[in-house]
Amino acid sequence: MNSIQRAIAITLASAMPWALVACDSGTNPNRDGHAEGDGHDHGQDEAPADPNRVAIPAAVRSNLGISFVQVERRRVERTLRVPGRFEYLPTARREFRTAIPGRVELLVEQFERVDIGQPLYRLDSPSWREMQQQLTDATAQIERFEARLNTFEPLLAAHQQHEDSLHESVAVWNERVEQLQSVRAAGGGRVDELAQARAALASTRAELANVLEKKAELDAERRQTEADLRAARARVEFLLDAASAIVSKSRSELAAIIATDDGPEPAWATITGIEVPASEPGVVEMLGLTNGSWADEKTPVVTVVQPDRLRFRGSGLQSDLGVLRDGLAARIVPPTPTAVGRAVPLTATMAGTITLGLAGDPNDRTVDVIIVPDELQSWARPGVSAQLEIVTDSTGAAELAVPLAAVQRDGLTPVIFRRNPSNPNEAIRMEADLGKDDGRWVALLSGVRDGDEVVLDGAFQLMLATSGSIQKGGHFHSDGTFHEGEH
Repeated sequence: MNSIQRAIAITLASAMPWALVACDSGTNPNRDGHAEGDGHDHGQDEAPADPNRVAIPAAVRSNLGISFVQVERRRVERTLRVPGRFEYLPTARREFRTAIPGRVELLVEQFERVDIGQPLYRLDSPSWREMQQQLTDATAQIERFEARLNTFEPLLAAHQQHEDSLHESVAVWNERVEQLQSVRAAGGGRVDELAQARAALASTRAELANVLEKKAELDAERRQTEADLRAARARVEFLLDAASAIVSKSRSELAAIIATDDGPEPAWATITGIEVPASEPGVVEMLGLTNGSWADEKTPVVTVVQPDRLRFRGSGLQSDLGVLRDGLAARIVPPTPTAVGRAVPLTATMAGTITLGLAGDPNDRTVDVIIVPDELQSWARPGVSAQLEIVTDSTGAAELAVPLAAVQRDGLTPVIFRRNPSNPNEAIRMEADLGKDDGRWVALLSGVRDGDEVVLDGAFQLMLATSGSIQKGGHFHSDGTFHEGEH
């Protein structure tokens, strides 16, 4: 018996009370290692138990790190396995850059989780004050145009009254001239009186023409003022749009009138420092500046990522392009084929459909296989490696299969340990009737059925303990000595 086999036998025996047959601690052992008067008769031992059945109580399972995996129905022969890694979707990362130069005060820490609307950094910028000045000038210009426009109505009304009176005067003088001409034609009247009437009519008509000209000029000025007012209002709207992009607030929020100590003012006039909020929840991946640094225009300050926006990129062989195509069902499986300790459980898989990359790698002779999982598991992280199981043909019958890691080799014989369905604390050693494998799972042609469990972790130790090269049926005494045979 070599040292490894003896250590495993000791572990199994120490955890199984039925195998620990100790002599009376109150007596002295004889030369054979047995206590005197213990009534132990090696010549009358019972028949040895089935060597293919191994007791695995809780203590043994804990000491050996034994874990189980359920037999699954899989299309092993039609499963293609592709290695790869997780990566962020292109839309998962968002950079927050400065729209204008200024001094930056960071309000978050790296790897801090942020919510939507949470301030990321504050910017103190002279350019913002210049924009506030432009908004102030544009607003004041609107007020001037509005005040000027309001003066046109009374001016036009006065001109209209003046025009109406002149029209009446012209009509009166026309009538007077016609009367004097009639008198003159009858041989009466005075020549100078007719001349004075004609002069007064001409003067009134000239004054009326002047009034009409001024009215036209006044109307033109009103129209120009209205156009200037529209242009000034449009300029304010454009400035508010620019300000909205800088301070990350809507135009209506900036234009809202709020009460201050100096009286009502628009909201944009009260902003002294620009706080840039997170537009979506996520985690701060990177800080581009140190606190208090001066940032130029378009300088990256904070990068926020959404950890749940991941995809898996596998490297498929170009020789498999005959069976690879868009839309095939696939599963992302954990990188380690185990279920014990700190390993990711085998059942923590992610399903989805694959999309082939647009181009291949001529050097490695691979092609990208992309999958966005329908639902992420907690172990999915950017850069974590895993494997992609692609079912190339879902029409074939599924076979019973177990992980290859559950199959041990005792010499040239493949061995598995099936958990006894009627006794969970017992494992049955079986010669594995293996079919084809996909590199991680192997089909079992006989010996198991749906719902059965086989030993995964710890199968190697059980194989050594039950191997034909190790002695069976020994027992331990309280002094630590080991003897062959059963009690």
